[in-house]
Amino acid sequence: MAHSVPPARRTELPPVHGAVICVAAPCLVISPEHGQLTGRGIDGIYRSGRRLLSRCVLRVGGRDPVAVQGRSLGSDRAAFTATVRTGAEAGPDPDVGVERVRHADGTERITVRSFAARPMRLPVEVLLGTDLAELAAVAAGRAGPELPAGVHAAGLRWSSGEVQAVTAADPAPDDALASAGLLRWQLDLGPGESRTIELRTTQDRTARAPAGQVANPLADARAEGDDPRVEAWFRSSVGDLGALLMRDREEPGDAFAAAGVPWRLGLAPAESLWAARMALPLGTGLAAATLRTLARTQTGGRGPDTGKIPGPLRGAGPQLPPGCTGTEATLAFPAVLAEARRWGLPEEEVARILPAAERCLDWLRGALGKDGFLADPDPGPRRCETQAHAHRAALLGADLLAGCGRPGAEEWRERAAVLRERFREAFWIDGPDGGRPAAALHPDGRPLPRLTGAAAHLLDTGLLGGGELAPGLLDRIRTEQLARLLGAPAMDCGWGLRSMAFREPGHNPFGHRSGAVRAYESAVAVAGLAQAGFEREAAGLLRGLLDAAESFGYRLPEMYAAEQRTAGSAPLPHPAACRPAAVAAAAAAPALTALAGLRPDAPAGTVALVPLSGAPLGALRFSGLRVSGEPFAVRISRMGLGMVEEAADALQLGG
Repeated sequence: MAHSVPPARRTELPPVHGAVICVAAPCLVISPEHGQLTGRGIDGIYRSGRRLLSRCVLRVGGRDPVAVQGRSLGSDRAAFTATVRTGAEAGPDPDVGVERVRHADGTERITVRSFAARPMRLPVEVLLGTDLAELAAVAAGRAGPELPAGVHAAGLRWSSGEVQAVTAADPAPDDALASAGLLRWQLDLGPGESRTIELRTTQDRTARAPAGQVANPLADARAEGDDPRVEAWFRSSVGDLGALLMRDREEPGDAFAAAGVPWRLGLAPAESLWAARMALPLGTGLAAATLRTLARTQTGGRGPDTGKIPGPLRGAGPQLPPGCTGTEATLAFPAVLAEARRWGLPEEEVARILPAAERCLDWLRGALGKDGFLADPDPGPRRCETQAHAHRAALLGADLLAGCGRPGAEEWRERAAVLRERFREAFWIDGPDGGRPAAALHPDGRPLPRLTGAAAHLLDTGLLGGGELAPGLLDRIRTEQLARLLGAPAMDCGWGLRSMAFREPGHNPFGHRSGAVRAYESAVAVAGLAQAGFEREAAGLLRGLLDAAESFGYRLPEMYAAEQRTAGSAPLPHPAACRPAAVAAAAAAPALTALAGLRPDAPAGTVALVPLSGAPLGALRFSGLRVSGEPFAVRISRMGLGMVEEAADALQLGG
């Protein structure tokens, strides 16, 4: 008798929504809110995906400190405050304070301060350990046992094969017990005095700042306004995006944004490219470096994949099979290059990257089906957002070719026109409420009548020459209907845009493609609605995003639960979401600058302002932006009037 074999269980990612995370790629520290690294779970100090330290337990006066607060101080550091009651004084009050400031580079400063009225001698112990495990093994529960330590200079050392980690202490401990992984000090403290112990964990025998970190090229950008949360969100987002920057191993001079931590601290073609695109108002350098990095991965030779940028599959929820992130990145490539040129990427740099963009368009030409649509995967469904990406690639690709004096522009304009006509016939589902776009077409042509957040990409048309908006796949009447749908409670949960409408079959408020709010899609919707002139809907989603950002300490996760907002509620975190994530961090830039309506055309030497007339967040000022490679600052008044305060001398203000 045959026995059925149960399907293999997928590895469940450990929850990290309550963790305090510091990142300065390729360095990462994951701490619990109390600050003690206990050697359990995913907590630890990591470098390039390797856990250098899993245990760092502090004892003061023979006692575990009582945690008071754990908080982020920035993208790359966090502070943990605790107290100790030694019993030297009568009563319930603690007489010792402890603050631990932990940095992503593996440095930790432990400051012990006396609140007692008399001098004390205080024993301090730090218990250290590690398994030197890879992050993937830790996440899968296969980390292995802790390794034996050896005394090394003023600290301890662990090694396994060619891998090693060193924790050095300053001042040197009074005693080091390698067999227990223990460092000990005796601190003499007078009333109100403090002492600091610094621990430095590295992969090398000499403690130094890890190589490979990238200076944040976006750090000059600022936002300020009547709502002080705007400044906090913008500053935190710019910091998080900078902390995720990593060097390309082939060309260390090129940096890209890693997808997110802790699970995807590396190149993800689609997410890295979308983050660079959203950051274009802050400068074109990240976009150029990301495009160059991805061009080096482009498929060569001959065959159906020639010109395609490879990328892994990404889950699409219960309604559709996984989609190909390589397809998404390939379609984004020429569009991002075209828009980077409008923001001021130097023409010589555009010319350097242009051949790769032309190869992406060549791939698209061969990938379009007989019905004019792009299947993802092939054969497979024709996704709504994939057609939007293909249409944008065709239009902006044509603009790029024409601007650079290359042939083919008219062909791509004609292909885009055909795609618009066929999309409006096949993808729109009429109904008594005005209808909706289908989420996808099955291979046999049947529409999937789900309203999803991916429809926001239909509003993201892109910029052409002269600051003109590219035409969208939908006509004006259907665009207006889509705007109404996205602004209604079925899609706007009060914290942002649901990834699938409430009450749709299969809706799950925590589903990463079936309900949960995705910060990236919400920002796309805000910018697209603002550009299309639907200010009320754009303002509603933007306020929800800003409120959510405040609730998450201005570090939006890549997704969070789309439970309907009620009085006194807060957005619920998704336990497996990356935070920070590149597209969530970059989302603040297009969402907020949409209020200014910036439409640059650096090759023509112009920039237009089309601010939202209602000024939903009051007065705003952006500075440290970049147009034509020079600083750009703009102010929006409470009346919704825009004024350029700083710009390159050659730029002319358009209408």
